[in-house]
Amino acid sequence: MKAIALMAGVCWMAAGCGGGDKPPAVDTTSAAAPATTEAPMVSANATHDVNMVLEGTAYRFVPSELTIKPGDKVIFHNVSGGPHNVQFWADSIPAASRAALDAAMTGEKLGELTGPLLVEPNQTYEMVFAGMVDGDYRFTCTPHMTFGMSGKITIRQ
Repeated sequence: MKAIALMAGVCWMAAGCGGGDKPPAVDTTSAAAPATTEAPMVSANATHDVNMVLEGTAYRFVPSELTIKPGDKVIFHNVSGGPHNVQFWADSIPAASRAALDAAMTGEKLGELTGPLLVEPNQTYEMVFAGMVDGDYRFTCTPHMTFGMSGKITIRQ
């Protein structure tokens, strides 16, 4: 038993020693951001997931705030409590991005800056935020707007 404990201690120490001044290797193949309480920031052309859920009696986008780069894709997932959709508030987005944002909203849109209604569980809606300027892009779920289901995507270069 002492030999096992000694060997485990030696392995732990060897793993912690590293290779001198050389920085640790960084995995550049993953677009996943570390878990934080702040909105994650990842490289351009990354894909982000936003779940549309009913938690108890609260309708939510999870995460409700997200920071992305121009060209990134956001996939909205109808997880529970649907139907859901995404409607951007025209008066809260940068004017220079309005046409690009509306063009990014494809499919059977319910109106200007309003994506299609997701009625099936696990149904998704994808948007690529290309050609848009830095700023905050506030949105809501039209069917659950009165329940406070809203969110914000911040675009930063």
